[in-house]
Amino acid sequence: MAPGATPPGPKKLLHSKWTAVQPREREKHFIVTRLVEPDPPDAALEQVELEAVLSKRSRIVAWRQLRDATRWLRGWR
Repeated sequence: MAPGATPPGPKKLLHSKWTAVQPREREKHFIVTRLVEPDPPDAALEQVELEAVLSKRSRIVAWRQLRDATRWLRGWR
C-alpha cells in the first residue's frame, strides 16, 4: 500500500495479510483473524485481532493503525 493510502474498509480486513515494518520477537507477518465487535453493537468497528504467523500470538489493534506505513505494510514482504 502506498504511503498515505488507506487500508481497506473494516469488512474487507478479515483474513487480510500484513507485514510489521519493525518486527518484534521475530513476529513479522500477521493475518487479521477477527473483527472485534464494538460495544454497543451498532457502533463503528474500531479494533481487529492480528495473529502472528510464526508464533500464533494475537494482539488487538485499532484497524486504523494499519494505515500507518511506518508500522504496517499490506501483504507479506
